[in-house]
Amino acid sequence: MSSSSPGPSRWEKLRQSLQVKTAVFDLTSVRFRHPARGTERDFVVVSAPDWVNVIALTPDHRIVLVRQFRYGINEFSLEIPGGVVEPGEDPVAAGLRELREETGYAGAAAKLLGSVHPNPAIQSNRCHFVFVGAAAPSHALEWDPDEEIQVTTEPVDDVLARARSGGIMHGLVLDALLLFEPHWHALKKMS
Repeated sequence: MSSSSPGPSRWEKLRQSLQVKTAVFDLTSVRFRHPARGTERDFVVVSAPDWVNVIALTPDHRIVLVRQFRYGINEFSLEIPGGVVEPGEDPVAAGLRELREETGYAGAAAKLLGSVHPNPAIQSNRCHFVFVGAAAPSHALEWDPDEEIQVTTEPVDDVLARARSGGIMHGLVLDALLLFEPHWHALKKMS
């Protein structure tokens, strides 16, 4: 953007009202006014809790993956473990919990890799990406009533190649792998 071109205006939020409440998210109508033009518009915002996705690395440098049926695409999806961050829950703690519940794995050296807004055009939540090292099976599975998950592990470089070739299509998983990749290269140099 040229320095002579002004940036976009910040719209003024006037009010909001709940339109639909579901078990997964709320749909809210939010009224905004443009500061210069004075025009007002209603926009629909999906209000969802924050999410967490986990890159769990085994001692032999494999990533823990989950394959499950996804209703939105009516297809199976290869992903990393993840789920909803409970109200007041730390994202790293949520990542460790989701890893344990979905895969039975636990690990050490858990840390936050980063966070993104999944779709800021219509969503208000964030997705946090957690790295867990030394991941190994250690717990019984604790799936939600509608979950059916195939747990597998694959070498890191194979997962990254699969992501680049279109074998992993979940956008948030791709984000997590993008944030993890520099850490992976640093680990490889130390080995």
